[in-house]
Amino acid sequence: MSIGVLALVAVLPIALALVLMVGLRWPATKAMPLAWLVTALGAILAWQLPTGYVAALTLQGFVTAIGILIIVFGAILILYTLQYSGGMETIQYGFQNISRDRRVQAIIIGYMFAAFIEGAAGFGTPAALAAPLLLSLGFPPLAAAVICLVYNSFPVTFGAVGTPVVLGLKFLKDLVEAAAVSGLAGVNFTSMESFNMLVGKWATLLHLPMIFILPVFTLGFITRVFGPNRCWSDGFKAWKFCMFAAVSFTVPYMIFAWFVGPEFPSMIGGLIGLGILIFGAKRGFCVPEDTWDFGPHSKWEAEWTGSIAPDEKAEFRPHMTQFRAWVPYVLIGLILVITRIPELGLKGFLAAQKISFTNILGYEGVDGAIAYLYLPGTIPFILVAILTIFIHGMNGDGVKRAWTESIAKMKNPAIALFFAVALVSIFRGSGVGNEMFNPNGYPSMPLAMAKMVAAMVGNAWPMFASFVGGLGSFITGSNTVSDLLFAEFQWGVATTLDLPRQIIVAAQAVGGGMGNMVCIHNIVAVCAVVGLSGMEGQILKKTVWPFLLYGLVVGIVASLMSFVFFPHLF
Repeated sequence: MSIGVLALVAVLPIALALVLMVGLRWPATKAMPLAWLVTALGAILAWQLPTGYVAALTLQGFVTAIGILIIVFGAILILYTLQYSGGMETIQYGFQNISRDRRVQAIIIGYMFAAFIEGAAGFGTPAALAAPLLLSLGFPPLAAAVICLVYNSFPVTFGAVGTPVVLGLKFLKDLVEAAAVSGLAGVNFTSMESFNMLVGKWATLLHLPMIFILPVFTLGFITRVFGPNRCWSDGFKAWKFCMFAAVSFTVPYMIFAWFVGPEFPSMIGGLIGLGILIFGAKRGFCVPEDTWDFGPHSKWEAEWTGSIAPDEKAEFRPHMTQFRAWVPYVLIGLILVITRIPELGLKGFLAAQKISFTNILGYEGVDGAIAYLYLPGTIPFILVAILTIFIHGMNGDGVKRAWTESIAKMKNPAIALFFAVALVSIFRGSGVGNEMFNPNGYPSMPLAMAKMVAAMVGNAWPMFASFVGGLGSFITGSNTVSDLLFAEFQWGVATTLDLPRQIIVAAQAVGGGMGNMVCIHNIVAVCAVVGLSGMEGQILKKTVWPFLLYGLVVGIVASLMSFVFFPHLF
């Protein structure tokens, strides 16, 4: 069967999910099971995979989904615990003292606070934490979800202390070392470590324009869709504060990427930037002269809100000191850092504590595991939620309501995620190099789609390389897994077309970050946290535009850099 036919079969379940969720407004709870069924049939009929093997891959996906659901549950539990402890209203009161302007709040929380959390934890954690905080401040749930998904893009390439680069590119090691000793034109790396460093440097340059463009564009988009005046200009008026935020993040971000390595750019950029931004906002530096809000709740459209009703009160009052209210978030940040840096010793221990499932249904290599202590849902989210009971002096009724409501919120995301991740598992497992499982030796479903695109665009590949990374994140829900899936393919395309390998691989890593905007996993998770389960299609319909803009800008920059810095290759 030709690559073209295989690519069409592979794209069918994705197209179906998009049509059902975006076009027909089906909830993910209905669309994803059907998309999984089409994927399973394609694997059996076109790839000729054994039915039992497809069933094993499905169960492998279910195991992975449990880990994601633990993260979602932990984020929801933090939200309700702080809500019933009085901590959330205290935080709201504090933010009003920094700025009542929703544009400023969106940049501080959705852009900068989320960047720090992404650099420390990754795995969809930033949107799951930042979106509820915006919701509690009075943002429409739909707006909060869109803001946090869109802004959780540029930090993702280096997310979770460099995991997408350090782990995601590991399959390139032999290729990199062979190229380093062969004297190929355009090769200026000598080891995998130096190649990772180069990829990190080029990735920051590819991200750089959108780090400045994205906050302004997103605020304009938000005021156009959700503002009382329905105009872009209301958001654009905050451009100075957006530039202030971008500079505050970019300087430490690029210093660490260029001179230290890929582990800490997002985390340090977010942490330092957050401190500078709050300090400046309190003093009115670059803050817009007018104060913008979403308008009265009575005029909000029905689809903006979900099962978590926004607080109608115009004013908040403190129930404790600001420090005490923020202690849970401080603990989350500290614990994430301590448990993610290998040199501190805890990462290895926590990651080793697993419930493992090996050779599922007897199929060798089909494994799954739940690292129950390493998942951010347990440590720090659930752990900090328990500690908050004592830190905030909660009564028994508040604790009971927080846990009861958190558990009740898990039904819809559980259904959607089980089938979405099972679909991903089949996609990834469809290309195994084992004649018993894959008798025709076909490439995996994602690889078939990518090869088809490469054959169509030829030397214009730098314009499209990041979209392959985005496709990987859209399908798998992870920048790291996207890099694992497509890094070798990107290297192969660059070699075939005589393009600079480090720039093309960097475009892959950047694309994996921008793909977080449209990733089904993250959309389902954030919908659950802000009470919008069933509205996944409406969010995807909105986040796809900044995703396309991001890819277009990255493609232009990648093309220019390939030609300007490596003209001898053209």
